[in-house]
Amino acid sequence: MKRGKVVTAEEAIRTYLHAGDCLALGGFSTNRRAYALVREIIRQGVRDLTVESGAAGGDVDMLVGAGCVKAINISYIANSGFTMVCRRFREAVEQGKLPAEDYSLDVQTIAYHGAALGLSYVPVRNMVGSDLEHKWGISDEQRKDFPKLPAKKFILQEDPFHPGTQLCLIPTPRIDVACIHVQKASPEGICRIEGAEFQDVDIALAAAHTIVSCEELVSDEEMRREPDRNTIPGTCVDAVVPIPYGAHPSQCCGYYDYDPQALQEYDRVSRTQEAFDRYLEEQVLISHEAYLSHIGDEQLRSLRTDRLYGYAVGLRRS
Repeated sequence: MKRGKVVTAEEAIRTYLHAGDCLALGGFSTNRRAYALVREIIRQGVRDLTVESGAAGGDVDMLVGAGCVKAINISYIANSGFTMVCRRFREAVEQGKLPAEDYSLDVQTIAYHGAALGLSYVPVRNMVGSDLEHKWGISDEQRKDFPKLPAKKFILQEDPFHPGTQLCLIPTPRIDVACIHVQKASPEGICRIEGAEFQDVDIALAAAHTIVSCEELVSDEEMRREPDRNTIPGTCVDAVVPIPYGAHPSQCCGYYDYDPQALQEYDRVSRTQEAFDRYLEEQVLISHEAYLSHIGDEQLRSLRTDRLYGYAVGLRRS
């Protein structure tokens, strides 16, 4: 099989992601998060990132706890069912160390679609009249210090086609790098996502550079045999990183379920910065192979999904 765009995680992050970039992450909470790529970002010590992530999970929380994030646009951050609000994120915001802007989940995903279409803003009605209209996490004045953030959270404007009603003009993000985990990818960068796609296609199209990690590397010829099943075109993918269990401890549809044991452990260790720092040393600042060895073959086998049901049968979830 030809090499094409296939690289290691280390090569991909070093080549395309730089300090001060706007980074967008795919997946949803505990579903298909690009954990292996995030661990590599932390290992390389990339700092001052502005993060976009829709419904984020522990991967973004790890970036915050490791000191990689300068500002964040977010609608939700939790390891659902294990940590209701991710703890490193919450502490950083409560202590005034992390500027964070809050959009509704539907509005943020609409903004990603607008970015994919090349639009500078999208008009919505969703947040008009809510607290999100009046309570800004990052003020106009603060935004002057963050070049990757838009100058305003949004602008209210009368609907030019329906006078008397208001629209909320939402700025679209200018994404430097998108990191996404998929089930299958080819050396050319053709990607196939099984299950829900979330915002992944839009951020891949919107980003200046897209890094994709995958469970399986499949030939271009095989991917082209069923083009209707493909999700992201190779034309917008810069790097392909084959890395089985690259979304662990989140789930990856058709391959493995989320890992309750690992998510419970993260809930415990993320309660204090000291415990989190030890976790970084033991489970993040190591190779992916060493990380999987730490999890153990028996635990990884228990996560494998049953193709009939779509989840791991018999998995202890509490």
